[in-house]
Amino acid sequence: MSENKTKPTTASPADFIATIEHPTRRADAETILAVMQRITGWEPRMWGPSIVGFGEYHYKYESGREGDFMRTGFSPRKANLVLYIIPGYSDYADKLARLGKHKLGKSCLYINKLADIDMDVLEEIIQAGLDDMAKKYPL
Repeated sequence: MSENKTKPTTASPADFIATIEHPTRRADAETILAVMQRITGWEPRMWGPSIVGFGEYHYKYESGREGDFMRTGFSPRKANLVLYIIPGYSDYADKLARLGKHKLGKSCLYINKLADIDMDVLEEIIQAGLDDMAKKYPL
């Protein structure tokens, strides 16, 4: 079975964020870094070259595939800011309706810029994702 390509590294999240050329994307990444660190209480780690992750859990699927991954995190990509709410967004319709301008993937929340969203609602979503993860993968 193949291993996860995205693994924790020793790179500095702050140094990574400092290299972001676009000033708004860099400022938004700094804000999300601080918010996620405050909400989780965990130190950030780089997962691969471009994802800042918080916490970790071990999973094992019925197929036998298993591995470790971050509990939550984000990536300041050129096109948008991506937040990873690992359990997905199946029960978050009420929160997402109040969030503001965004797009969704399975476990990805795409935001163009933080000015487009309600930060209080974003914090609710991050916390809800962590709560869901704690139920499925206790600390």
